[in-house]
Amino acid sequence: MSSEAEKMGIVVTSPQYMRHVLGVAKAAKRAGKKVMVFFTFKSIHLTKHPDFACLANLCDLEDIAICADSYTCEGYDVEKDVPKGLVPRQMRTQAYLGAVLDECNKVLFL
Repeated sequence: MSSEAEKMGIVVTSPQYMRHVLGVAKAAKRAGKKVMVFFTFKSIHLTKHPDFACLANLCDLEDIAICADSYTCEGYDVEKDVPKGLVPRQMRTQAYLGAVLDECNKVLFL
């Protein structure tokens, strides 16, 4: 089994699931899986949730991203308002969703 098969993907579109995202990510880590998370559409508001930094710490730097277009559409600045726990290069395009689908053997959409 390759390392790619050891990844759990979480694609978040709704702002109501932070508890679930964090719970699934923690469970996957306990099971020895790497976790990839992509926030898009309205879920980008979760980047302002107090538990967001905890989630960011569960993922490798290249394995958590926010859709830059969604972030901008919701009134945030992708250059001046990078969420705690992230760096500017984690503001990505929808192509990152393709990477999640390609690299993960299991993907959960919330």
